[in-house]
Amino acid sequence: MKNLSLLTALAATAIAMPAMAQEGRDTSQDFNGPYISIGGGGTLQGNDRGETLVFDTNRDGTYGDQVTTSGGANAFSPGFCNGAATGTANLGCPNDKDGPEFFGRIGLDQRMGNFVVGALLEGGRSVARDSVSGFSTTPASYTMSREADYQGSLRVRAGYTPGGGALFYVTGGPAYARLDNKFVTSNTANSFADNGKTHAWGYAAGGGAELMLTNKIAVGLEYLYSDVKDNDYRVNVGPGTAPPTNPFLLNGGGTDIQRSGSHFRTHSVRGSISYRF
Repeated sequence: MKNLSLLTALAATAIAMPAMAQEGRDTSQDFNGPYISIGGGGTLQGNDRGETLVFDTNRDGTYGDQVTTSGGANAFSPGFCNGAATGTANLGCPNDKDGPEFFGRIGLDQRMGNFVVGALLEGGRSVARDSVSGFSTTPASYTMSREADYQGSLRVRAGYTPGGGALFYVTGGPAYARLDNKFVTSNTANSFADNGKTHAWGYAAGGGAELMLTNKIAVGLEYLYSDVKDNDYRVNVGPGTAPPTNPFLLNGGGTDIQRSGSHFRTHSVRGSISYRF
């Protein structure tokens, strides 16, 4: 609702200020032709409720096995939480990390009367981080985190301009992110190895408004939702100095760990400034 309120406020400003946007200049070519943009804003990473760690105890490629102690008990009975662990006990985790973002964009619009269609290519980075933690009876904590080193999308957009000066649009298309994955644990007995950075593919969609300040310069406000999927990141647990009775070693000498949720989802509210050629 907050994002919608921001867009509504910009729309109201554009409609209420026709003199600034249109009087004294030719608006017939507004939002027509190529442009470049830079911008920034804030990215929110909502907690993924119910996410856990999942285990492949015999390394057959199928996750969902239970890690058991030598007595047959669930070694992860303390459970899981959304976020990064703050200790070895499951006392709850802080919310996932939100943060700033910045981006650059090139695009091309075609105006047909009061309607505008176009395409754009965008790349940038945000510092939002998504984490999930598990807790064993040892006790020990295990946290997987991911954030995007960089991300991009190729989107179409379609909108309406009431005679030039202001444009209101929706946008969507495929998205990509290069994810930086990290694993942290308080377990010092086993060995742990992971495959680090991974590729994630999905889509981005949203909407926004732009206001022409001059024949060449426009400012905008946009909401964008991104959802990219990564099934490749995993952590391999080995013996280290742990005895053969270690829960990770009982069923074949090692265990692989993944997140139960493969989707990295973010909500962004961003401003932009554009130059039109």
